Amino acid sequence: MSSDNAIRATRAVPGRAPQQATPGRVCEAIDCETVLSRYNKRTFCHSHWPIVIPIQRGVEKKVAA
Repeated sequence: MSSDNAIRATRAVPGRAPQQATPGRVCEAIDCETVLSRYNKRTFCHSHWPIVIPIQRGVEKKVAA
């Protein structure tokens, strides 16, 4: 392959680094030992996060799981 046909990538634009929470946190649900990702800023894992049901005018109401 000659250098005339080479595909070159461009560098990503430098930006802000993603926010990170404290590593090693555990889900707050009773009897759940799931270790949360340091990029998950919530206190529960996906399985135990409260269900959100949208209502009129864009207001959301949280329902206990």
